[in-house]
Amino acid sequence: MNNDAVRLRSVTRRHGSGGTSVTALDQVSLAFPRGTFTAVMGPSGSGKSTLLRCAAGLDRPTSGSVTLGDTELTGLNETELTLLRRARVGFVFQAFNLLPALTAEQNVALPLRLAGRRPKKARVREVLEEVGLADRARHRPTELSGGQQQRVALARALITRPEVLFGDEPTGALDSRTGRAVLALLRGMVDRDGRTVVMVTHDPVAASCADRVVFLVDGRAGGELIGAPAGDIAARMTGLEAAPC
Repeated sequence: MNNDAVRLRSVTRRHGSGGTSVTALDQVSLAFPRGTFTAVMGPSGSGKSTLLRCAAGLDRPTSGSVTLGDTELTGLNETELTLLRRARVGFVFQAFNLLPALTAEQNVALPLRLAGRRPKKARVREVLEEVGLADRARHRPTELSGGQQQRVALARALITRPEVLFGDEPTGALDSRTGRAVLALLRGMVDRDGRTVVMVTHDPVAASCADRVVFLVDGRAGGELIGAPAGDIAARMTGLEAAPC
């Protein structure tokens, strides 16, 4: 087994065809080692979300390959991809995407039910406790704050014990204090449990919680920073955004 949780090799993703096609990713090769926290940053339209979707098997590359662990995704059919995502990948988005009619514990159990598995109450309570919401299990989303709803979404992503947790602006809809709490949870999952987290963010402070920041520019890999403080990350982003056309 290799040490990379996810690896992209020469991944290109084009949208549309002919003269109207747009290249969202252009020959991107990146690896995300197991047990690490990586932030993905870049100017608007640089391909960050497309990278995340290709890495997670939500979107197919036009060319190149994506490997999750030892599984090559590009050769899988839609059913196989769906089963792989349900079993081995977790997602947290800026929108919480909770079902309003369900309680926190019912929302958390939903991925298992969709996979045809019977959720164990102890496991549901375990992940709710992991995100600090064991006492909110019976509450519906309208009875929870934004930060609590995002923590329910995080517990839902963890219920299947995914190999990789992908976050697309997971703190984007939260105030700074609540966002820091969610980032601390993600950081703890890497440090304490050896999980692999890949997070798209526009926020240098959020990115500074990661081990590594990978930059995208016009769909291409644009370098990285290791263990950098928020000021250095912000300076790099300012330089990328100010680069001439």
